[in-house]
Amino acid sequence: MNTMLIQVTNQKALGLLHDLEDLHLIKVLEENIETKPKLSEKYAGKLPSDVADELQNYVNESRAQWNNRSI
Repeated sequence: MNTMLIQVTNQKALGLLHDLEDLHLIKVLEENIETKPKLSEKYAGKLPSDVADELQNYVNESRAQWNNRSI
């Protein structure tokens, strides 16, 4: 048995899904599931651009230092 998460983009498709359920071909487990936004979408634009640029520069410098460290 396979479980799939789908997004219905047309109300006609929702009717078809219920018809398939009536024919015992599929089983609708849940309806109207709220999907969580990606963190990048949730926090987009939360930092001022100058602070974000400084933070990105710091991360890039830290990575470069980490990659160039002596073992």
